[in-house]
Amino acid sequence: MARDSAATDDGNEAVNNASDASSEAVRTRFDRRSYLKFAGGVAAASGFASTASAAGEDYDVITARGQTIRIGQGETFENKLIDLTNGNSVLLYVTGTNSTIRNIGFEGLHRGDGFMISIDAGYGDILVENVYLGDGSTKEGESFVHGPGAVFMHRNNSADVTFRHCNVQGWPNNGFYCSNTAHGGSVRFEHCFGKNNGVTTFRCASADDAIVGCVAYNDDTDYGRGYGGYSETNGRPVWVWNGGTVTIRDSHFADGPYPSAIVAGANGSPGRATFESGGIRGNIRRTSGSTVTVGSAVSSDPDLSIPDGVPTSPEAAASGGSGGSSTARGDHEDLRHTYEFVAEGEDEPTDYYFEIEDGPIEPSTYNGAAIEDDYMWTSDDGTRAAGRLVDGRHAWEFDTLLVDVTVEGPAGAIVDDVQSNLDRYPLPGATGDEWKGDMPWHADDDVDGADEREFEHTYEFVAEGEDEPTDYYFEIEDGPIEPSTYNGAAIEDDCTWVSDDGTRAAGRLVDGRHAWEFDTLLVDVTVEGPAGAIVDDKQSYLSRYPRAGATGDEWKGDMPWHDADD
Repeated sequence: MARDSAATDDGNEAVNNASDASSEAVRTRFDRRSYLKFAGGVAAASGFASTASAAGEDYDVITARGQTIRIGQGETFENKLIDLTNGNSVLLYVTGTNSTIRNIGFEGLHRGDGFMISIDAGYGDILVENVYLGDGSTKEGESFVHGPGAVFMHRNNSADVTFRHCNVQGWPNNGFYCSNTAHGGSVRFEHCFGKNNGVTTFRCASADDAIVGCVAYNDDTDYGRGYGGYSETNGRPVWVWNGGTVTIRDSHFADGPYPSAIVAGANGSPGRATFESGGIRGNIRRTSGSTVTVGSAVSSDPDLSIPDGVPTSPEAAASGGSGGSSTARGDHEDLRHTYEFVAEGEDEPTDYYFEIEDGPIEPSTYNGAAIEDDYMWTSDDGTRAAGRLVDGRHAWEFDTLLVDVTVEGPAGAIVDDVQSNLDRYPLPGATGDEWKGDMPWHADDDVDGADEREFEHTYEFVAEGEDEPTDYYFEIEDGPIEPSTYNGAAIEDDCTWVSDDGTRAAGRLVDGRHAWEFDTLLVDVTVEGPAGAIVDDKQSYLSRYPRAGATGDEWKGDMPWHDADD
């Protein structure tokens, strides 16, 4: 089968069938072998597909017969289990943009030739998501030195391609062979997993290319009869070719028998990459004047677990159970992902907080979850959500990537029907922990020490060790507010103030602690200076204020201690 040139382990080009390597020759070969063409949708070829069901989702089973499936402009190929166990191949050949490959599981150790997915399209976008190519391949059916590969982007391709939630393992001639982006188009890998791919797992080149939330490494896995040899076990997790500066973020790599986890440069030309965050074990090889900039957020202890949402079996991919379903997973047709917090049978409360790249987040009844308005919260911009759960299930739906999850309590966390790996969070883009806590339901908590206090709630301003003064102002729904010695706070009459109706208080604090007690809800807090703010023993989320009922800022300032200011 014709293909663009592959690369040997030393970085030099190795061409197979060079006289037949033009895109036109490839198209001609593919046209002759095509068994399925699309006309506004996907149709199964008679005699080639049957129907199966898993996890409540139907999918078609396609038996490999050496056929080519063409995916044209605006078309979607989805929910298919491709059976490779008879030793034959199937090629998914993408020739049109605004197209999608989704929920595809390749089952069985591949023993055929060529690549499984090949992309040669014009300008536009292509999405490949929730694909399982994790059973590996041998070189038994391919005469080319490197054997078959998983994914190939052609030199003439101009499309911008996103691979999301893909599992590619054990392919001798590259996992994702995408370095032709040096000549056009781009590639973005989001939360993909690769292991033991010969030559390279993630191979790319252009300044528009990115590897985000991905994992790749090599180990001693034996994928079965016929597998093994230098190509299979000595691939680079990442290989950056000449083209532009590739971005790598929140990704984790480790070398194996091959001595480098990242290689930049090929054929005497430099490659460039910026590795912003994640982890790496092994050497970074910079050839021919290549540059790889490694940020301070990159550790030497990579997390090599499979990223959330990546399918771990052909059936999980084909059924859409691992996150790539084209239809609504729950209550909202336009939201593709679910996150569940499960505490069924638990007596202790769980507080949880999570954040996504871009909103909205919507509560859901997915998998029988309850929507409890009094114990579920979303931010105004729809990027953050929180809840409290006791003996039950909460679910949420959203459409973009998770960047942070915190679970305080016994509840389990499930993303797209797969257990969530909480150790991966927070990711770059998360806004931190300041907003966590200080939720409406916290007003009902039994706070430690409440039996010794006259009031239900405390608010503390802490500036211990600070030389600069802090002026603070806060307001509650209904008074009174009283100064307190809670947690060793000082009561300084000359530097504290309470309104006549007992709903507002203010103070000035230098190198110390002030505390106040009250019974109703906070509606406004302003802190001018270095002091921290703590409500009921938890950090206060100041950007939540003011809230409905606050009387504004006019009363803030002009306090007795301001008369002594310079």
